[in-house]
Amino acid sequence: MKRGHDIRPSAWYALPLILFFGCFAVLPLGLVGYLSFTDYDPLLSPVFNGTDNWQRLLDDEEAWDALRRTIFVAVGSWLLQTPLALLIGVWAAGQQRNRALLSALFFLPLLLSTAAVALLWNRFVDFNFGVTPSLPLVGDVNFLGDQELVLYTVVWVIAWQYVPFHTLLYQGAARAIPKVLYEAATMDGASRVQQFFRVTLPQLRYTMVTSTIMILVGSLTTFDTVLILTNGGPGTASRIAPLHMYITGFRGFEAGYASTIAVLLVVLGALLSFAVVRLTGYRSMSSQQEGL
Repeated sequence: MKRGHDIRPSAWYALPLILFFGCFAVLPLGLVGYLSFTDYDPLLSPVFNGTDNWQRLLDDEEAWDALRRTIFVAVGSWLLQTPLALLIGVWAAGQQRNRALLSALFFLPLLLSTAAVALLWNRFVDFNFGVTPSLPLVGDVNFLGDQELVLYTVVWVIAWQYVPFHTLLYQGAARAIPKVLYEAATMDGASRVQQFFRVTLPQLRYTMVTSTIMILVGSLTTFDTVLILTNGGPGTASRIAPLHMYITGFRGFEAGYASTIAVLLVVLGALLSFAVVRLTGYRSMSSQQEGL
């Protein structure tokens, strides 16, 4: 390359990533989209049936009930995880005594698999053989058998596992906030609470947007936690859309219709991500440290 010319990375460097994304994301998604227009029993060859599956989805009350439960889990997960992860992350970024040890203990759920977490909480809150029946304040509460409480239990278990992950996001972002901002706020007489709302929170805006998207989209794909924790019960009280898709495709042998539900979840996840980006102005990616 001649001296004086711009040195730019070759597009060939991105080829492995493009191939990986194409093989494991675009191709499977295209195949699922095709199967959503077929009558497909996994034991037989798919037969094209036009828009019959989509028409069935419009009239399927069970599917829409499952989708409403999925939205409840997504919103509940965001409402619970965001403030907890934000506050703990900001605290973990400080210099408190024993902060490192307590942070390490708090992040232990990240080391556990989703199946292990679901089994752990299933045994813990089991109404007959669990630990909670022996506790004085919650002994009479059936967390997994009460149709009114089971979704709240699912939201709690998901939060217990993933709050540490989002805490890491906020901890890293909080440590990157320039100290000069806090020094200036202190000189202006701002209290710790005022510094949190006027300095820390605005500086964590983009981290919060990223965390929000991950929580909402992740909730739309939650499957193994609910399968192991409640199996969709009691009745269908916790049968969310991904579990309904699994039951339809692998127990009911209706993979074509299950693919339709999968495409709906993909579209919903994309729309949610786009809406969050549009409403927050995240796509502008303007600097939060201008003038420093």
